[in-house]
Amino acid sequence: MADEDRVPTYRLYGRFARTMWLVAGGLTRAGWVRLVRRDRSGRWAADLLYRLGPAYVKMAQLLSTRRDQLPPAWCDRLAGLHDRVPVPPAPSIVATLHRAYGPELPFADFAWTPLAAGSIATVHKGVLPDGRAVAVKVRRAGVAEALAIDLALMSALARQLRRVPGLRRVPLDEMVDQVGAAIRGQADLVAERRNIEALRANLRGLGYVRVPATVEPLCTPDVVVMDLMPGLRPLRPAVIAPEDRHELVVRTLTATYQMLFVDGLVHCDLHHGNLYAAPDGQLVVLDAGFVVRLPDRVRRLFAEFFLCMGMGKGVRCAEIVMASAVRIAPDCDRAGFTDRLARLVTDMTGARAGEFSLVRFATALFDLQRRHRIYAAPEFAFPLLALLVIEGMVNELHREVDFQALAVPVLLRAMAAPADTPVAA
Repeated sequence: MADEDRVPTYRLYGRFARTMWLVAGGLTRAGWVRLVRRDRSGRWAADLLYRLGPAYVKMAQLLSTRRDQLPPAWCDRLAGLHDRVPVPPAPSIVATLHRAYGPELPFADFAWTPLAAGSIATVHKGVLPDGRAVAVKVRRAGVAEALAIDLALMSALARQLRRVPGLRRVPLDEMVDQVGAAIRGQADLVAERRNIEALRANLRGLGYVRVPATVEPLCTPDVVVMDLMPGLRPLRPAVIAPEDRHELVVRTLTATYQMLFVDGLVHCDLHHGNLYAAPDGQLVVLDAGFVVRLPDRVRRLFAEFFLCMGMGKGVRCAEIVMASAVRIAPDCDRAGFTDRLARLVTDMTGARAGEFSLVRFATALFDLQRRHRIYAAPEFAFPLLALLVIEGMVNELHREVDFQALAVPVLLRAMAAPADTPVAA
């Protein structure tokens, strides 16, 4: 843990006591529910996580994406969690804005009722004195300290759980630290502003992708101010006309491939709430809280993996997976993993356009990694998550788009670019 993230010991003990009280109560309720109602849905666990706070909900949400390390049943249960938090009272938002700007707020108008409310921040509509409409993202009061305390507790607990015989082979401490870093990143509005501007610069060359510009003089550690985009349409079949769907799907995939394989700056939260169509047909990307920067070596390995997958080179795919892993069990059957992944790639390569399923491929790949105890780096796993989310959205709009064919020119361009470091297994 970095020095700036260290938490006073007395705060940790206080939060630990409250956490144990909530857990004990949750487990007691769970036993009662199972005994009386015979309810094995796990709803009690979700309620417990909500009671524990946003750090636990977000940790569960992000851990649900690590199907390479956790059983699918666990991931399915955790993936159903959503931010479920009340809107903060207006005086709390007012206090945050006055801390950021002083007694005079820089808005001619400000809507105290938020457009959206999450566990980290709320988003409001504002108007600047020059009449410019803006979206104002305001971090919840105290959220950074609360996250730091809870993440420190989780990290300590994960290290203790590694001593449990049945969990010794699961890198819980590494997983919690990796996911914790992603959660802290979502609460860092200074980093989010930088990510927004970096995405704008990277995607500008495509000509059909728009990322709202930030109003830099008004951005602070607690507030991000950016252009408000009017008339946006979510990428859903009920909203997008049939004749517009193919082009929007192609643009979405091309922009995603550009981030993954060329730029190495990846928006990993491209769901319906963050991708829209503008009235002029341009693609609009919002919210850069969950962004992963790929080291150049990992970016090139990721690009080569997908290029080899499309070409049926399964053995090389296996070499890349092992080369990018953060840990491989000493007794891992590398030859067996290589053989099974090669057969999986061969099977997928034969799929026709519209039949290829990245979800099925990734599920099988993650299962192989988990069984052979090959633990992927977060820089490799989270971008794959971005593709899985995109595939679900794309299939809603236009199932016949050929994922692999669209990726090839971007992959070739990525592989042809000069590398900062050599790419080798």
